[in-house]
Amino acid sequence: MLRPTGRVVGIIKRNWRPFCGMLSKSQIKEARRHLFTPADRRIPRIRIETRQADTLEGQRIIVAIDGWPRNSRYPNGHFVKNLGSAGDKETETEVLLLEHDVPHQPFSQSVLSFLPQMPWSITEQDMKYREDLRHLCVCSVDPPGCTDIDDALHCREVENGNIEVGVHIADVSHFIRPGNALDEESAKRGTTVYLCEKRIDMVPELLSSNLCSLRSNVDRLAFSCIWEMNHKAEILKTRFTKSIINSKASLTYAEAQMRIDSATMNDDITISLRGLNKLAKILKKRRIDNGALVLSSPEVRFHMDSETHDPIDLQTKELKETNSMVEEFMLLANVSVAQKIYDEFPEFALLRKHPAPPPSNYDILVKAAKSQNLEIKTDSAKALAESLDKAESPAFPYLNTLLRIMATRCMMQAVYFCSGMDNDFHHYGLASPIYTHFTSPIRRYADIIVHRLLAVAIGADSTYPELTDKHKLADMCKNLNYRHKMAQYAQRASVAFHTQLFFKSKGVVNEDAYILFVRKNAVVVLIPKYGLEGTVFFEEKGKPTPRLDYNSEVPSLTVEDTTLHVFDKVKVNVMLDASNIQHQKIRMVLVEPKILGNDVPANLSTEISSKNEPEKKKKKLQK
Repeated sequence: MLRPTGRVVGIIKRNWRPFCGMLSKSQIKEARRHLFTPADRRIPRIRIETRQADTLEGQRIIVAIDGWPRNSRYPNGHFVKNLGSAGDKETETEVLLLEHDVPHQPFSQSVLSFLPQMPWSITEQDMKYREDLRHLCVCSVDPPGCTDIDDALHCREVENGNIEVGVHIADVSHFIRPGNALDEESAKRGTTVYLCEKRIDMVPELLSSNLCSLRSNVDRLAFSCIWEMNHKAEILKTRFTKSIINSKASLTYAEAQMRIDSATMNDDITISLRGLNKLAKILKKRRIDNGALVLSSPEVRFHMDSETHDPIDLQTKELKETNSMVEEFMLLANVSVAQKIYDEFPEFALLRKHPAPPPSNYDILVKAAKSQNLEIKTDSAKALAESLDKAESPAFPYLNTLLRIMATRCMMQAVYFCSGMDNDFHHYGLASPIYTHFTSPIRRYADIIVHRLLAVAIGADSTYPELTDKHKLADMCKNLNYRHKMAQYAQRASVAFHTQLFFKSKGVVNEDAYILFVRKNAVVVLIPKYGLEGTVFFEEKGKPTPRLDYNSEVPSLTVEDTTLHVFDKVKVNVMLDASNIQHQKIRMVLVEPKILGNDVPANLSTEISSKNEPEKKKKKLQK
């Protein structure tokens, strides 16, 4: 069979960076030359010279490449730093941040020198272009334990019988001035990265958790977007103003929901929340009628042991009505601001778009639905949204969620862009002709730029020459898109690592799962209980390969005499495969339907149970 082949004739630019990984110690006694295996499987092994091989064995280390002689199979490099023992939580988190290029060093003195001096208070000068909105009944609604509160809301009836709704966003751009070291560091970081039990802030903590955070019962500087609406949630007037607010309550989603549902509570905050909730439902319905997509992805939350900080329980996140309430007003504010900055600066507005996927992306979804006698139409977002709503099976209530998770996988990435460098602004997922990010400036740099543009548009600030250079803005968007993508990958890797820790203490777990995708030699399954996805392989080294017959039309895979279809309910054994210390992985084996020769490998299950013996003994002693 002919294979496309090529030959490297020259290298224009090397993309070398320091690599994390582990030493593969040479078998030769007293040897100084060893091979280093990078954590990233795409990178070849690197030859290094070191006298510390004995102490570096079993450690995660950093190695840099020095050169790659043309006659050598491996590049040459040198040892840079020891990060700590493999498998250790701190070490693995460090590896994860380095491998995803997440800037996470402590903020330098030059960056911190641009922070306001404490004690800080609002001055006359600060009030110059601001409206005093401290009298309004403003409150914030966030996840539990949230300290970087970006947004707060208010809702009240006005004299003419209409409703006034305000979204108040932390005025981070007041503290971060263009071009200084603090601004440059925030621009480089691009986004806050949320790992399972750690947050890598985009801006120093004094701002993120204190001066910018819209905590309750303190005066805070905000940027407000205020609408006058009728009772059908139609916008009659929109205005933007820099403001000063004093939030009356910092609520969690659950607390806000409890107030809305309470028969006895009728205070100002609760009345405001009920008004917001009522309008949000109308806004959401209108958005969905316009073709916005509601896609679900199984997000996992870990419950940590308060002392050891090890994950003790895994749950998929449940969303309350109040999550949706906050989301609706954030989306509305983002759309209103996008329109305003584009009207004012058609050439250099920073916007966000979500391209429509090419039709072929949907093949897998359409075929999977067809196998259940359901039709999914994909000619527009509206057609997709409507057919997903109709795709229900009374006998199989979880089917709709599976289809939506599958639809998520067909999507393209949303990206930031400069309006003067592009002509397609449409946001496919939200079915909005224009969109931007305005509502989270504590954790996204894009929002800071949007705040600056909006401040100039309403005359609350002067124009910065940087903002009117569309090439510079386009470069900035490129960095922001890269940082957001890397943050997403780092977050996923953090969930994967914590999932491994969770199953390390569990041994072999038997769970119900559904088949999401079929491949030529494997099936991808989802375990609803944990929101966990994994691959069950039917080909293994050193074992006879079963007869496999893959049918891409039906989406099905026949293993020996058992046919597996997309959405079939199965049972799997889940365990941690720690045979390769550097690449530990969650392993899944099909137990129902039973397929001959596809059992848990004997060595793996004994390896797991012996690993758990000391744990069990320790627990007995503790009891």
